[in-house]
Amino acid sequence: MRWFEAIKKGIQRTDFYLCSVGMCLLIPMMLLTAADVIGRAAWAQPIPGAVEVSSYMLACFVLLGVAYTHQVKGHVRISMLVARLPQWAGLILDVITTLLSLFIISILAWQGWIVGIEERAVSDMLRIPQLPFRLLVSAAGLFLSLELLIDLSASIGRLLRR
Repeated sequence: MRWFEAIKKGIQRTDFYLCSVGMCLLIPMMLLTAADVIGRAAWAQPIPGAVEVSSYMLACFVLLGVAYTHQVKGHVRISMLVARLPQWAGLILDVITTLLSLFIISILAWQGWIVGIEERAVSDMLRIPQLPFRLLVSAAGLFLSLELLIDLSASIGRLLRR
């Protein structure tokens, strides 16, 4: 199982670096938005395309951070019901919900790829191609699926040890 730990560590490190890239987009997005608002309010001169660029930066930030957020258990999780169940029942529910999540995210990644490779549209003002941003949905789904597989193997391992 040493190989599994190495693969797990590699996936988790990649997720961290992707999230770090996404986080680096926040300050430029904030500065661009602030400059656009100041230019619009003070001189009635907004920055052309600022809304488009900010939208793309926000999409990158969210998509690059979704797998790492799952890795550190940052998603919303309500455990009122599971806390009252026996441990084995909670583990079974965990396996079921992880399988369901893996199914949904796998469909999202697959359809993101299909839609992404067919994309030829560009943004309205700056003519930025939408292809890389559409393919980013598929990449984010892939990395979230890998995180879900890691969680699934851990849940099944805990269930079998019981």
